[in-house]
Amino acid sequence: MQLSEVKEKMTHIRSKDDLALLDAAYDLARKAHGSQQRVSGESFISHPLGVALILTELELDIVTIVASILHDVVEDTDISLEEIRATFGNEVALLVDGVTKLSRLEFHTKEEQQAENLRKMFLAMAKDIRVILIKLADRTHNMRTLEHLPKEKQQEIARETLEIYAPLAHRLGIYKIKSELEDLAFRFLNRRQYYYLAEKLAKKKQERDEFISNVKGILSEKLEEAGVKADIQGRSKNLYSIYGKMREQGKDIHEIYDLMAVRILVDSVKDCYGSLGIVHTLWKPIPFRFKDFIAMPKPNMYQSLHTTVVIGKNELLEVQIRTWEMHRTAEYGIAAHWKYKEKVKDREEFNEKLSWLRQLLEWSQDFGDAHELMEHLKIDLFTDDVFVFTPKGDVIDLPAGAIPLDFAYRIHTDIGHRCVGAKVNGRLVTLDYELKTGDIVEVLSSKQSSPSRDWLKTVKTSQAKSKIRSWFKKEKREENILKGKEILERELKKLNIEPHLVLKESLLLEIGKRFNLLTEEDVYAAVGYGGVSSQQVISKMKDELKKVLPAEKLPATVHTAELKPLPKKATEGVKVDGISNLLIRFAKCCSPVPGDDIVGFITRGRGVSIHRRDCMNLQNKVKESSESGKGDRLLDVSWEDSETGSYPVDIEIMGIDRPNLLMEIMNVISDRKVNITAVNGRTNKDKTVTLHLTVVIKDLNHLELVINGLNRVKDIFSVRRHLQQ
Repeated sequence: MQLSEVKEKMTHIRSKDDLALLDAAYDLARKAHGSQQRVSGESFISHPLGVALILTELELDIVTIVASILHDVVEDTDISLEEIRATFGNEVALLVDGVTKLSRLEFHTKEEQQAENLRKMFLAMAKDIRVILIKLADRTHNMRTLEHLPKEKQQEIARETLEIYAPLAHRLGIYKIKSELEDLAFRFLNRRQYYYLAEKLAKKKQERDEFISNVKGILSEKLEEAGVKADIQGRSKNLYSIYGKMREQGKDIHEIYDLMAVRILVDSVKDCYGSLGIVHTLWKPIPFRFKDFIAMPKPNMYQSLHTTVVIGKNELLEVQIRTWEMHRTAEYGIAAHWKYKEKVKDREEFNEKLSWLRQLLEWSQDFGDAHELMEHLKIDLFTDDVFVFTPKGDVIDLPAGAIPLDFAYRIHTDIGHRCVGAKVNGRLVTLDYELKTGDIVEVLSSKQSSPSRDWLKTVKTSQAKSKIRSWFKKEKREENILKGKEILERELKKLNIEPHLVLKESLLLEIGKRFNLLTEEDVYAAVGYGGVSSQQVISKMKDELKKVLPAEKLPATVHTAELKPLPKKATEGVKVDGISNLLIRFAKCCSPVPGDDIVGFITRGRGVSIHRRDCMNLQNKVKESSESGKGDRLLDVSWEDSETGSYPVDIEIMGIDRPNLLMEIMNVISDRKVNITAVNGRTNKDKTVTLHLTVVIKDLNHLELVINGLNRVKDIFSVRRHLQQ
């Protein structure tokens, strides 16, 4: 890609000064990146040029395009931000800094790094929305060239794109980028389904084209008769939205009928409603599928009329009707309205459209824990919206699943704190009633009322959670300190750790730094009001305790309960028939334990690897060895009679996602005197959760005891030994 391609697309920027600035940015970026190459083998400069090209299609200003060409210079070369500021000014430097990752800081986990990068990006977005426009263009170009990365990295980036960046593009109303990001991520996360759908749609393309052509012909004739000047376009739904509909409805593609859509573009709002009348005269509309986003725009400024009609033999057709200006906003979202920042009369309206961003920034600062921030980010911003009304007719948008308490806190913090009940459509409802689009909500409050801790389990929005926690933090600090200390002491005793060994001011201060807590009392209070979980603090305590106490003074549980793999002694618990003094290690792929049928495999330079006989990985190794003519590398081995060994085993747990599920699982394992060395999990879109635990057990009977206990936990439907094949 050449700079000339970018310039050709910049039809909206033609001044000599602007083009000279662009040339200067390109020269600096090309020299700074020098001989750097992308994984594909292309010169690195092709990437910033690709990002700039995407932004020119959004018709953004010269400052944004210049910043996009320089966006990787500070992160990947020796050029400093001060040099950028000196040459190109504060505005360009602000944008470059906002996009630059926090890669030079030290983070304890990948999730913590991701959360802090997003937090920084939100802060920069609040100052200048163009930061996220550059970031979205950057992600789009990276996704277009993702096939050159290793498969594991492809999946990681694609999942982040689908969970964060595509919904963020949706929130900003940039549907052009949102749809492309969704489909690209879908292709790398589920190739089989992606190509299956693509093939099915390609086979029926001619049939669909003929159907749309006939519909356009009928509509054109009727609209012309009515004196409405219109442009009618066929519209294909993106593959990921079709896949989502298939999963949601439990159907195959041939059972999804509304795959076809047309869009009618007209000159005025009056013509929008006139066109709607003609569509409904021609074909029968489906009840409850009509949406008026012109009278009630989405928070991202999207406006359009949507209706679904039945044509011919039960063929469903979605029709969207909008003006040309509405269409521009639908395609480019906030980017289409950036120019309004320059007009004083429209600045207030523009800022109002970004009020959700200020809320996002506000509550993102309240979550010290990276995992909690990421989870609430996905829930609060990136779920479907419901639109409800105040008694005065004002529209309030909330995430799907929101309850009256979320509504109350959205109106005002004090109204939320004093809420005692609610009326929906004139009828009294419980505070956990799930609101639906169109509901008229009235909050009932009392001056004597105050928040309940149970509210934290029921509210949906992070805004409400943040306000409730702040109230407990401020109003009941002493109570929270005592409660937090009590919780930590109880949990430590369960691990056979004496609280007085751990609950020391110096140690708590060190741990507190990781959660942005400044004092010992802050740590106790945070545990007390739920800002930090006891498990998070205790896991950090184990690390810190090892730093301050000599090994001989550590409680036994601290040696074994650390959150990382345990070192294994060379020959502990296993003997090789007829041979002694061999280096022995246990294979991680099948994690054998006493009671398993085992066999030894001679490795190159790493001694004997102990596997379960039914291990697929072992069978593959034996096959490869045999095919290469290297003979039999198996050895007979057996377990020694010992009750002192301890062995790590991976367990996979699947269940229904709900509050306190992880805590109940931990309690079951703790009650059986079992240590956990690793925990990770994910929440699935079908509201299930998959957890992987590594536990340290004595033998097969001990493992069965743990699995049987976990199977009795409510909402757990699968517990099995997990093999890393």
